[in-house]
Amino acid sequence: MAFVPVDIREALPYLNATLRGALYNPAVPALSWRKAGHFVVFQADRIAVSNVEDRQAAVDEVDGLVKLVNRAWERRNEIEPDFEARQRPAPMAAFKLLPGTNCRLCGQPTCFTFALKLIAGQQKPAECPPLLEPAYAGQLAELQAMLGDMPAFR
Repeated sequence: MAFVPVDIREALPYLNATLRGALYNPAVPALSWRKAGHFVVFQADRIAVSNVEDRQAAVDEVDGLVKLVNRAWERRNEIEPDFEARQRPAPMAAFKLLPGTNCRLCGQPTCFTFALKLIAGQQKPAECPPLLEPAYAGQLAELQAMLGDMPAFR
């Protein structure tokens, strides 16, 4: 985690408009985003990054993210800010759209475990073979609509 010397909350709607799959919560304010295997969180006074190899890699990653924030802010006259709050769907909502067979063909012990991993972006709907059967086409479409622009499904 790195603290930034200025309050970046006003830049978050511009990042929300430009970062595909970002999840924005203006009440906090915070914006989370997945980038190349890293989970990134922008808050008013800090930027946090997960899954970084070492300290130098973290410094390099944060430097790149600060540049990203600065570019978005510099281009704010060209960007329509997006103030819409987006959050991950609830795992139970995803679970209700799965076949419920607990067949383990996805590699998970239960459909609920698969739903948890689906919402976390660790699995994709296509990894559930029964969901790809014609009988579940409507549920698959609903699930894909629910997942929308989540980073794992780009």
